[in-house]
Amino acid sequence: MSTFYDSELMQSTQNRHNDTEAAVANGLNDMSRRNWLKGVGAFTGLVLTVGAHGIVSAADAPAPDKKYGGAKMPGGTVNNPLVFIAIGTDGIVTIVAHRSEMGQGIRTSLPMVVADELDADWSHVRVVQANADESRFGNQNTDGSRSMRHFFTPMRQVGATARLMLETAAASRWKVPVSEVSAKNHEVHHTKSGRKLGYGALTVDAAALNVPTADQVRLKDDAQFRYIGKEKYGSVDFQNIVTGNTQYGIDTRIDGMVYAVIARPPVFGGKVASFDAADALKVPGVIRVVELKGSPPPALFNPLGGIAVIANNTWAAIKGRDALKIKWDDGPNGNYDSTTFKVTLQEAARKPAKVMRDDGDTMGALANASKKIEAEYYIPHLAHATMEPPAATARIVGGKCEIWACVQNPQATLETVAKSLGVTREDVKVNVTLLGGGFGRKSKPDFAAEAALLSKAMDGKPVKLTWTREDDLRHDYLHTVSLERLETTLDDKGMPLAWLHRSAAPTISSTFVVGAMGETAGELGMGAINIPFLIPNIRIESPQVPAHTRIGWFRSVYNIPHAFAVQSFVAELAAAAKRDHREYLLALIGPARKIAPKEMSDTTNYGESPTLYPLDTGRMRNVVDVATKEAGWGRKVAAGHGLGLAVAYSFMSYVAAVIEVVVNENGEISIPRVDVAIDCGPAITPDRIRSQVEGACIMGLSLAMTGEITFKNGAVVQGNFHEYDVLRALSAPKDIRVHIVKHPFDMPLGGVGEPGTPPIAPALCNAIFAATGKRIRDLPIRDQLKKA
Repeated sequence: MSTFYDSELMQSTQNRHNDTEAAVANGLNDMSRRNWLKGVGAFTGLVLTVGAHGIVSAADAPAPDKKYGGAKMPGGTVNNPLVFIAIGTDGIVTIVAHRSEMGQGIRTSLPMVVADELDADWSHVRVVQANADESRFGNQNTDGSRSMRHFFTPMRQVGATARLMLETAAASRWKVPVSEVSAKNHEVHHTKSGRKLGYGALTVDAAALNVPTADQVRLKDDAQFRYIGKEKYGSVDFQNIVTGNTQYGIDTRIDGMVYAVIARPPVFGGKVASFDAADALKVPGVIRVVELKGSPPPALFNPLGGIAVIANNTWAAIKGRDALKIKWDDGPNGNYDSTTFKVTLQEAARKPAKVMRDDGDTMGALANASKKIEAEYYIPHLAHATMEPPAATARIVGGKCEIWACVQNPQATLETVAKSLGVTREDVKVNVTLLGGGFGRKSKPDFAAEAALLSKAMDGKPVKLTWTREDDLRHDYLHTVSLERLETTLDDKGMPLAWLHRSAAPTISSTFVVGAMGETAGELGMGAINIPFLIPNIRIESPQVPAHTRIGWFRSVYNIPHAFAVQSFVAELAAAAKRDHREYLLALIGPARKIAPKEMSDTTNYGESPTLYPLDTGRMRNVVDVATKEAGWGRKVAAGHGLGLAVAYSFMSYVAAVIEVVVNENGEISIPRVDVAIDCGPAITPDRIRSQVEGACIMGLSLAMTGEITFKNGAVVQGNFHEYDVLRALSAPKDIRVHIVKHPFDMPLGGVGEPGTPPIAPALCNAIFAATGKRIRDLPIRDQLKKA
């Protein structure tokens, strides 16, 4: 089995798979067993759903308000059964992926967990994507590095339950105790007699059984895993991706479809004052020009408004948009200038602000200090810049809207579209395509609502809306701009006696609440409040600064500016104390211990249980040890070379990075090697973990070296990659080595997609200091090292 889609079996069953995919994903739990058996034919077989109190059969699931009520499942409240697995009489196992795939591999990883507990032959497994339906699939918002963390055990339960039902069906047919049979590689075996039956031969009998309760189901021991924790399995989508046979949001094609682009207000909060569409309508292929009204604040996930051009093809729509004559009313943010706002942030960070953590007497210690060390770190707005810009297609038939879109949050998409159209949630269907990158941008479905409104304007005709790269950069939900100020005084051993951190940044809450200012407890709980350092006096403050643009979730969120500031400052303190950075960092972290979040005034803890997820300094120390050992910390390096270190705890995982840089005589940077150690708890899919950390490293370097969105007269200056530069292949590290700390599978899982990003920028800047003696405090680095 070299790949997942190269077998003859795949070819012979592809047509049947296509015919039944919609049926599996669209509500088998609403069918009676008899109708299901009649309707699906050769695909007939076992259908399982995860219910509120365990596993229930599709046919036998009672109305939740009669028996089950509602119960908490990881990631959401489940009131109706969730369909996840079907087994056909041909032996094909179809597993529903309910989380969005954007390159992180979850469309493979979660189904593989099911398949492992089922003991299925992976070459006989097919994966289909769920549409938006929280009542069946639970929370589908794919962000926060929590898909595997929240659904590992429930998906194991799904697979193990199906396995037990197949074993029970075989035992019944052979008239032997179920304890004498066992499932292995898509067959059930009776060891005493040597008999065996394939899953396809048992699936109808299994479907007729009462589904066992959760306490009857036996999960595998770690040693029995075939796929979980193994290195050799890739992605179910690889072959289709490389052969161009898969569908991203931008690939959607529907008969009769027309194409649209939108001219949006260049300034957030602006609106159309007047427009002239005459020249646009003269462009060959242009069909119609439509004005979209913007929504009143707050921004939420609502469209920005503007003028849409609808045409027979995207190019004609773009040329028509170019021909529009629009006068804009820029509104209250028309004077926003990022250079001026940096000064505003500095002024705010230099004054007393809202206290979010206050241990000891920090202000007294600083006031009595004979010498203070202080530094300010600046991180600009950042754009997601996903490879695939936002794209959505909408069609309205009989008052019901259907959406095809590359969205991370199907439920929010459904709700936003329904609200925009003035219809009920039941009148909207959201089909989730693959995402060409997400990073948090595509959890905000404003683009799907735009497509729906344009379809409505076209009397229900399918409309495909494409965002150009310029649209993407200039109308993003940007990562916040930030000014981080830190102050301390040192004892006679060079260790901090006090730690004052003021983090001045607009809050994401401003997208949801008009006038919201200052970072929330949850945002400061991303690497600012929850520092585990042995410092007697710690004070964290949140200056109240406004937002002048849409602020949204971004990969690793506020961990990026906080880790940059904290880990850079620690390196500065080590240099001031004339101590080795690694040794100083470990001394600051202190001995191995588990710290309850509340001890650090962390009231959010990423939404996770403080009992299950204390901050473990032993694990933090260990990733520092692993990364520095693997990188050869302390080795002698040539002139112009430097090693830099940083560590960060985020999304319940621990990551340390050591970056080696070379700075030549012209101030140009090259990166021979990066070593990253990650402790995310059990490593469910090591290959995906490795690729995610590699990607996080590349993204972190890109943000640190060249990433910057600036504003002038209220509008974003950058429009494409010649202005918002991303890391090119020639500038990427020559060697990225990912070192995964292994754990048994019974401990709580950490996140993977986001934790790799925060330590990269500070490790890079610390390496530059080691190589040149120049301290970088403002990002991006860009040309700061080049000779005048």
